[in-house]
Amino acid sequence: MSEQISTQPSWPFREAERVAARLKQKGKTEALFETGYGPSGLPHIGTFGEVARTSWVRKAFTDLTGLPSRLLAFSDDMDGLRKIPDNVPNKEMLKHHLGKPLTKVPDPFGKFESFGEHNNNMLQDFLNEFGFEFEFASSSDYYASGRFDNALLHVLAHHDAIVEIIRPSLGPERRASYSPILPIHPRTGIVMQVPIDQVDVEHGTVFWTDPDTNTKYETAVTGGAAKLQWKADWAMRWHALDVDYEMSGKDLIDSVKLSSAIVRALGTEPPVCLTYELFLDDKGQKISKSKGNGLSVEQWLTYAPKESLGQFMYHAPQRAKRLFFDVIPRATDDYIAAVAALPTAEKPHENPAWHIHGGELPEHAGSPIGFTMLLNLASVINADSPEMLWGFIRAYIPGANAETYPFLARLVHHAIVYNRDFVAPKKQFRAPGEVERGALLDLAESLKANEMVQYPGATPAEQLQNLVYAIGKRHPFAPLKSWFDCLYQVLLGQVEGPRFGGFIALYGIERTIALVETALARSVEAA
Repeated sequence: MSEQISTQPSWPFREAERVAARLKQKGKTEALFETGYGPSGLPHIGTFGEVARTSWVRKAFTDLTGLPSRLLAFSDDMDGLRKIPDNVPNKEMLKHHLGKPLTKVPDPFGKFESFGEHNNNMLQDFLNEFGFEFEFASSSDYYASGRFDNALLHVLAHHDAIVEIIRPSLGPERRASYSPILPIHPRTGIVMQVPIDQVDVEHGTVFWTDPDTNTKYETAVTGGAAKLQWKADWAMRWHALDVDYEMSGKDLIDSVKLSSAIVRALGTEPPVCLTYELFLDDKGQKISKSKGNGLSVEQWLTYAPKESLGQFMYHAPQRAKRLFFDVIPRATDDYIAAVAALPTAEKPHENPAWHIHGGELPEHAGSPIGFTMLLNLASVINADSPEMLWGFIRAYIPGANAETYPFLARLVHHAIVYNRDFVAPKKQFRAPGEVERGALLDLAESLKANEMVQYPGATPAEQLQNLVYAIGKRHPFAPLKSWFDCLYQVLLGQVEGPRFGGFIALYGIERTIALVETALARSVEAA
């Protein structure tokens, strides 16, 4: 299968095809998908993206093969606490526990037995909130329970080969002291990054020296007395669990290569891997937590439904995306369009909504009114309550309410908040030029004369759109787009907007006429 050209319609199915080929080659009848999580901080938008995308590949695998699968959300909670996070209380207390495994560090929030357990619970709550199907796994539990013991002894037996794989990627000082084994200090509990003096494969131990006291120790690599450096740890996990699929960001390309080489040295083939691109800010710079130039899941969900975040994550994961507030309306409208198209789609697997909803649209999915349309309405009427928008919506769709259109009700709430924070502060009207003034007068007169009846269209919104288009053609706009720029900038005070015919239908013909006349009068007064 892997040697043939893929005929699958969407990237999750193409990835699933690769997983199916791996299982066939190995003679497996169940696939293991994995996502990794570093619990030194709280879940973030990248966490959502990785689990969502992996879940879509898993669903595609099920549809493609009919074989069972599991998704393991693996927390690297045995990692040592390297630095104090900025967004936690009790920082002074944490300073006394630097270097210890996260599951041995007290919870600064005082809710759980350890900081690792706190963040693991946050991760599980986060994933459950989005309805992901997963099994949670703790690195500390797997190490301490002995589940990794055989694999760790196998790593120890290949210690020197692993060192040779990693050593070329290190600087001179680290190259001289590198070992994949990190013993846990029996007295301080700190994860020690020290040279390994001797490897005893027969007894499954390593010898090392405490650099502060010059005390020599012999430590077992099993039972949670030691852990592995992260690239070796990743490879060991792939080997021990026989992971079939894992994706990771572009910043881990070299790590994937090294971990793949290590797992081959252990005698196992690495899983199918997908490298996704990282997010950029509005200036095209890489998003960084330290810079604070990112957008959090909480912020996105303040301004749009969670389904729109799935829509944003779905398209072209191997292409860099700008992740900032301005992309939210477009992602939301793209999701609404995908939902509308799915019931009649000839190739539903090519539709993002199919993947976002696991192959079956929920009841009342989608909206008869787009998000951008609602934003423009909220902007024009200065809406500060849902009822202000619902008054217009009911005139457009008689009998509409939050019960009959629950997703639209969510959009109404988000539109008010988004307009308040992003649209209203930037609203800036400009005066029309001579050609634009003539076209606007034409629009007002045509609406007064109900000229829309002369133009074809199945709905009033389509008829109005055709009228607006015809008026633009009657006047010397070059290109025609400049006519629509005029409508948005002169009438709405915005750089861009929705299909204007639909806006007129929602806002109302009489109100639109008044909007045009007010804009023209405003420009005369300004002159």
